[in-house]
Amino acid sequence: MRAIVYYRFGGPEVLGLGDIEKPVPAADEVRVKVVAVGVNPLDYKRRYGLIEQHFPTAFPAVPGLEIAGVVDAVGDGVTAFAVGDEVFGWSRTGAYAEYAIAGTLAHKPAELSFEAAATLPVAAATTDRVLRELGLKDGETLLLHGAAGAVGQAAVQLAVAAGATVIGTASPANHDFLRTLGAIPVAYGAGLEERVRAVAPQGVDAVFDAAGQDALPASIALRGGTTDRIVTIADMNAAAHGVPFSAVAAQPEVVREGLVRYARLAVEGRLVVPVVRTFPLAEAAAAQQLSEEGHVRGKLIITV
Repeated sequence: MRAIVYYRFGGPEVLGLGDIEKPVPAADEVRVKVVAVGVNPLDYKRRYGLIEQHFPTAFPAVPGLEIAGVVDAVGDGVTAFAVGDEVFGWSRTGAYAEYAIAGTLAHKPAELSFEAAATLPVAAATTDRVLRELGLKDGETLLLHGAAGAVGQAAVQLAVAAGATVIGTASPANHDFLRTLGAIPVAYGAGLEERVRAVAPQGVDAVFDAAGQDALPASIALRGGTTDRIVTIADMNAAAHGVPFSAVAAQPEVVREGLVRYARLAVEGRLVVPVVRTFPLAEAAAAQQLSEEGHVRGKLIITV
């Protein structure tokens, strides 16, 4: 099968299109013929070897976590899925490939395109997990760094739906867009603390850093000097600030239930992560390079 493979850490140039063996599902495993793949900042961070403590790499490696496609083979003992089922979820063997062994899956609603389904697993599941870790409650104020990205947009929508006030950092070009999602936008960069205090003089109850742009010192100050109720998914220097880096997935059944819930919200129009651009599999390096530039408002998708 065709797949994007890399044999060492490095820049986009280490990614190459090659032919590798099609994976064979073992007992209780499902193989998916991949149709759409979600591109995430985690993909290029893993390619650089920046997060080996959380996601160790075995070479040769196939990038990618999010898949949407059609079940093409099942191992012994699989009863929840059958050949021909349209599904979305997580890849266990790498997503940038024609076929992948799935991790946690859910059935894709017919009303949801494969591309739309591939936007959901990482953004929605990460948001769901972090909001639980923060213990965000109705009526509280959340400071969200990187609010215009795929995870950020999901976080704005889910936090607002939970009754929170969301202050979202983003470039000024994205401020009007964030207002349509229900967030109060502020510009990131120097002077961030003062700008947040101007719109939230009462302070913020929790901080979700989905940007990793050295926003943690200001976040700690805005929390009154404490690191309590601050979580990052993007700042590799989190430990130096005493802030937890959230990377541990929930139990499979919790993840599966979440996928079903996110798909229902997406079908109802209550959770939307827009597809900004699609790339063919052969142009995966260009997709990661654009992701790495950090100004994507929504989701990049690879079609297979």
